[in-house]
Amino acid sequence: MRVIIVGAGQVGSSIAADLADAHDIVVVDQDGDRVEELTYSLDVLTVQGDGTSLSTLDEAGIDEADMVIASTDDDETNIVVCATARAVSDAFTVARVKNTEYLRTWERSERAFGIDFMVCTNLLAAESIVRVVGIPAARDVDSFAGGRVQMAEFEIPPGSPVTDQTVAEADRFEQLTFAAILRDDELEIARGDSILHERDRVVVIGNPRSVRGFATTIAPEEPPGTAEEVVVIGGSEIGYHVARLLGDRGFKPRLIEQNGERARQLAEDLPNAVVMENDATDMDFLEREHVGDADFLVAALDSDEKNLLVSLLARRLGVDRTVAVIDTSEYVELFETVGVDVGVNPREVVAEEITRFTRDGGAENVAIIESDRAEVLEVEVDAESVLVDRPIHESVADLPAGVVIGAITRGDEFITPRGDTVLERGDHVVVFLDECVVDDVTPKL
Repeated sequence: MRVIIVGAGQVGSSIAADLADAHDIVVVDQDGDRVEELTYSLDVLTVQGDGTSLSTLDEAGIDEADMVIASTDDDETNIVVCATARAVSDAFTVARVKNTEYLRTWERSERAFGIDFMVCTNLLAAESIVRVVGIPAARDVDSFAGGRVQMAEFEIPPGSPVTDQTVAEADRFEQLTFAAILRDDELEIARGDSILHERDRVVVIGNPRSVRGFATTIAPEEPPGTAEEVVVIGGSEIGYHVARLLGDRGFKPRLIEQNGERARQLAEDLPNAVVMENDATDMDFLEREHVGDADFLVAALDSDEKNLLVSLLARRLGVDRTVAVIDTSEYVELFETVGVDVGVNPREVVAEEITRFTRDGGAENVAIIESDRAEVLEVEVDAESVLVDRPIHESVADLPAGVVIGAITRGDEFITPRGDTVLERGDHVVVFLDECVVDDVTPKL
């Protein structure tokens, strides 16, 4: 495809890097320095100019474009870019927004604003946080096959019962497949004799009950499910959506917001949450309200530094796990090193969502692991698939290393893949792929 990306910030640059190998990419931005940097760092064409201007889109080749992705930091600009593109071309349009009101409008009216697909940064970030609540030690969770299959990434905590066990010893669940182990900068496909070490990140695929069971095995001290007590710090849009989504799932979160007017509004809008008005960095308040008794704390304030401070205070008070919203992508690894359990960068989350949507190859669903170090795909097996009508041990032999068949669904039935399992046409298969084999293997599935 020919894809025009308007906005060369973190989101646009990330999408361009992910798609450049398989598509013709043109990146448009008003910042000359960004444009020059992308010209030398990626195999893409660049245009310096205003993406809302027809002349700029013409220069970018809008007549030949198959897709336009508007990914600037301004909602209204992205909407105008898509509307302009729709007015003069047949390109499929994708817009990134932060304001959920625009998303609600778009959802109620098919192709509103001239936009074919809209993603909301704040809502996606909140959803990514909520998915790991209630699953001990989880860093990331994605659902496949209508919720019948889950992929989860766990970090082995200090003192975990599975530390120094082999995968074969830790694998006590019939409907669970160990896919990979991430250690420092290395990715190892999990084998029966692979040894699990403290702080390893383990990717598993299975039915939700087995995934939760493994989570409890890794971190038996943490309560699973809605028994977890959750505190949300900050009534930002992300903080609000985290509390709302948790309430919808049966949790009773506490939310702390310093601004009185905002706190009163949140109390009205969140019937399933307890909203408290106070400064979340006030140690006396945190101790008085027994915040240290919480199992899970989400730091969703308006600055990275405040979120780091609150997370470290929470850990000092005794909170089991912390998640911090981190706007500066370069800080994520640093914050996780000094004590934050999971750092969520909203721009990275939305870039991955757009990349997932634009990937070809017939995948029903895609999860991206650790900023593109690996992918988990859901595909429907068709007559052309290398997997159809063959035992798995035969079909995998025709594929490169770095491929793991994680789960199979046949109608409503969950099937644990074994070497002699024969895949049929119409089966849905969830596959783990090392990043280096994605482009080669995906078309064959």
